[in-house]
Amino acid sequence: MKRKIMKRKKELWLSFFLSFFLTQSFANNVDIKIAFLVENMPVQPALSNLDPALTDEGIQGAVLGVKDNNTTGLFTGHSYQLKTVEVPVGGDVQRMFDALLNEGYQYVIVDVQTSMIKNLSAKAEKKDVLLFNVSSTASELRNSGCSSHLFHLIPSEAMKADALAQWMLKKRWTDWLLIKGRDAEDNEATKALKRSAKRFGIKIVEEKTWNFDHDARRTAQKDIPVFTQGMEYDVLAVADVKGLFGEYLTMNTWLPRPVIGTQGLVPRAWHRTHERWGAVQMQNRFYKQAGRWMNDVDYASWLAVRAIGEAVTRTNSINLHEIKDYLLSEQFSLAGFKGVKLTFRKWNHQLRQPILLATPRSMVSVLPHKEFLHPRTYLDTLGYDKPESNCTF
Repeated sequence: MKRKIMKRKKELWLSFFLSFFLTQSFANNVDIKIAFLVENMPVQPALSNLDPALTDEGIQGAVLGVKDNNTTGLFTGHSYQLKTVEVPVGGDVQRMFDALLNEGYQYVIVDVQTSMIKNLSAKAEKKDVLLFNVSSTASELRNSGCSSHLFHLIPSEAMKADALAQWMLKKRWTDWLLIKGRDAEDNEATKALKRSAKRFGIKIVEEKTWNFDHDARRTAQKDIPVFTQGMEYDVLAVADVKGLFGEYLTMNTWLPRPVIGTQGLVPRAWHRTHERWGAVQMQNRFYKQAGRWMNDVDYASWLAVRAIGEAVTRTNSINLHEIKDYLLSEQFSLAGFKGVKLTFRKWNHQLRQPILLATPRSMVSVLPHKEFLHPRTYLDTLGYDKPESNCTF
């Protein structure tokens, strides 16, 4: 018994000295600086207190990613630092971006408006800086507005709509009533749903715009049945990004039909009910750190930091051009708790990834399914494929 104890002590000391030696071997640690640029937007009036406005969306995901990178960095001599810059409502985003460039930041995660991303990406190309988009789902950034120095970690509206259409096709619910809101985000979601419907043989029997200005909570039982009657359809597809009316469609429609889109069955990059492929430990770690559940922007931010860390580790380099080339190479892949390796599309720098279809408290399916065939990878059945893209870089 005494020999076993002595042997165990020797093993522990050997492990300690080995770890110490590895750490000291990289005394000249390489520091990788990552910036997180956030453009704060006016807070919309809340229709419900169930989902309070978040003040740290995305930031918490990046913080967790840095922790994960630094765990690996203990053995590689790489140290990751994160600087968060929040621009107040109406503030000068470009000035803050310039300040980050002057400080030497070459990797910048951006949670800003779509129009601002286009401005920043033009400057990033000239200054040799890589941008990582974690919030804008606009298809324009993956097509006519694409940039050679811009990577997209958040799924596009087209990818999310394609996942919905594939599931509806599999269920043979192919007649849709489409109800849309009136702002720019609703228009973007509407275009994506109509594109996907056409792509997968879905028929939109009617398209209607929600023009009511009053509070939908007070008159839902009276207005919605009348608004949704007069046509036959399998599902009600809704494009209401801000949630002004979409939440009140369920159980108030004239016909008993499921709701999909921005409410009801929703396509997501991440969801708190996702538990497969080791996702539970990710959920628990994030909740312990942030005191809340991870959302799409948090997940995209975590992916951005992890992608940088993976590229630095595998190339053993901090040269920006080598990092960029590796991110777009066949050798790069990222483990994202979704059952498959995640990679970037070379033609528009969108991260390939499955889409989770979820209701508020349950996971319904993970798309695409493998029966949706593709010559390269079935993940490319979501969003703009190479022949459909008009990226010019």
